[in-house]
Amino acid sequence: MRRVLTALLLTSLLPLIAQAQSYSHTPPGHTGLGGMIGNPSGLSLKVYGTDPASFTAYDFLLAYDLDRFFFFSLHGLYERPLPDSPLNYFLGPGALLGVREGSSHANEMVLGLSANLGINFFTERFEVFLQVTPRLHLIPETEGDIGGGIGLRYYFGSQ
Repeated sequence: MRRVLTALLLTSLLPLIAQAQSYSHTPPGHTGLGGMIGNPSGLSLKVYGTDPASFTAYDFLLAYDLDRFFFFSLHGLYERPLPDSPLNYFLGPGALLGVREGSSHANEMVLGLSANLGINFFTERFEVFLQVTPRLHLIPETEGDIGGGIGLRYYFGSQ
């Protein structure tokens, strides 16, 4: 069911992508707030830096996935335009901290590392993005997981 919903959402966004007057990048210092659906789904905040020598942006996600896992993640992202395209690609390292409901209904703390990679485009004050997030949980036990989704953010400030 989740795959069907994701496919429908992607299909509905294709006309928007095709007609968008896109911007290759959001100006430094801007902040975008929005949401992401997928596995996980949640509230997303992206803050662009002002120093070109550091990460381009910081991506925060407060999310819940279908495995009864509530978590917060932070990624430092490098974002660059794809040549001859209105799209940008982004990638960067991150970390996560969360709480998972255990099999005996006891909650367990989860701490791990993650990476974020994907593509996005901008139209006026909006960013549409598609991302994949491999995660490596280190505490309470070592295990790998892959998440991802599609999202939309609204950017505040003058552009």
